[in-house]
Amino acid sequence: MFELLNKKFNKTEKAVYNSKVNTKSNNYIDNRKDMLELVNKLRGLENRASELSERRKARFLERGQLTPRERLSKLLDPKSEYLDLYNMANYLVDDPNPDTSIPGATFIAGIGIVNGVRCLVFVDDSGINAGASTTKSVEKALGCIELALKQKLPFIHLVESAGANLLNYTVELWAKGGGMFYGLAKLSAAGIPTIAVLHGPSTAGGAYQPGMSDYVIGVKDNGFAALAGSALLKAATSEVASNEELGSSEMHSKVTGLVEYLADDDEHALEITRDLIMRLNWNAEVSSKVESFHEPRYNAEEIAGIVPIDYRVPYDVREIVARIVDDSDFIEFKPGYGVNMVCLHAWVHGHACGIVGNNGPIDPNAAAKAGHFFQLCDQANLPLIFLNNVTGYMVGKKYEQAGMIKHGAKMIQAVSNIKVPKITLYIGASFGAGNYGMCGYAYKPDFIFSWPNAVTGVMGGKQAALTMREVKIGSAKRRGIELDEKELKVQEESIISHFDSQSDAFFTSGRVLDQGIIDPRDTRRVLSITLQTCLEANKRKLKPNSYGIARM
Repeated sequence: MFELLNKKFNKTEKAVYNSKVNTKSNNYIDNRKDMLELVNKLRGLENRASELSERRKARFLERGQLTPRERLSKLLDPKSEYLDLYNMANYLVDDPNPDTSIPGATFIAGIGIVNGVRCLVFVDDSGINAGASTTKSVEKALGCIELALKQKLPFIHLVESAGANLLNYTVELWAKGGGMFYGLAKLSAAGIPTIAVLHGPSTAGGAYQPGMSDYVIGVKDNGFAALAGSALLKAATSEVASNEELGSSEMHSKVTGLVEYLADDDEHALEITRDLIMRLNWNAEVSSKVESFHEPRYNAEEIAGIVPIDYRVPYDVREIVARIVDDSDFIEFKPGYGVNMVCLHAWVHGHACGIVGNNGPIDPNAAAKAGHFFQLCDQANLPLIFLNNVTGYMVGKKYEQAGMIKHGAKMIQAVSNIKVPKITLYIGASFGAGNYGMCGYAYKPDFIFSWPNAVTGVMGGKQAALTMREVKIGSAKRRGIELDEKELKVQEESIISHFDSQSDAFFTSGRVLDQGIIDPRDTRRVLSITLQTCLEANKRKLKPNSYGIARM
């Protein structure tokens, strides 16, 4: 019996999806136009930060420095894969004007390959306001440190920052900022290398960035680390001392021992970093080899034309899956039961995985099916990919009596407790408890990204407005008050605007409720990097210690 089953479901036995997409239809053409407009918006916002930073290139050249993006480029292996993280952080937060707000939170961060080793690279974007912190800077930093800890990634920080902007000081930013040093201590104690490269100043609390790192590389003339620079020192104690005496890389390499390696310039410092990473032999126990695979039979470009930007317009999520999985080959679990929940076995870049997506709201059968599938994937050690496009769990007498609460709770319980890697993509709507069951932000997926058309929140604006309309009408009837229809209309418009403005992907990503917005056509590439990262983490054995590496 086992042999028959094995033969039937062997990978060589193809279950290739037969796409029904008409790329010449008006719907396809309109969808593609709408989606590409959002992608262009995304690229424009990403360029906004880089263009602003590069305007100060002349100043970097004057100091004999590379720009932050040049440093990143020199650090990474040429033409290697790189996954940008938190690209929209702080967008519409400090500056609510969509025409002028700068995303990125004055950091460049991502997962990249350094001398063959997958690392979490964190770069101070000192071309923007001297790298001073924004409201969401700490959250971006903590998110990256947490990711490095979970995925066992060496953490490399290219340092040059003015630290906290005292003119925009908040006690919350200061209090949470200590978590950066806490995180570095936890990384070191877990046995994960942390490396700081002092390209420029690291002052005040930021001085603990190199102090908490396992290895420090300091650049001559420009690298600097001190609890107080000359100006603050004089103001606080009246003592007069030069910055060179207080915290130069040269001083730290000879006097304090804070700097292990003294570099002639930025480029030399990055060469040392690359050499150091190689000598740590980090990949000794990890094979990066994956099973051979075929590209999807359908073009990823077509995704832009398949998905309507209006989440209320239905489409078949299998059409998306067919354009991201190997050979467009997948087998569906319980295809005739709980049909709004699509559960699939497939491969992505040679990685076996489970995929769950939505073809409508979640009813009791769909929830039970999903919970069952989550547990099976956990049992088989298969990573789970969640393609979120769900308006929530079904409501109404029929569904309540069918056990919607019970089955929805079981689904949430399952997704909360499975141990396999979880990768979440918001590809449409993700509302209410449906977001929870489909591994939303609060359920700590290993990776979570949004498409630019995504909307997330407790419910849609229209639904919220109609709900509050009924509440107000009911309250008025109980009190014998007659309501003005114009007043109700004003309330409805206000609620719709309030809810919809907060559900937009650019708004939520700016508040660090995901790890960034991606072009839908890049989905397969992003899944490939994240799955490989999780695979390597699972294989890698760490050598933890009690307190992290203590500087002597």
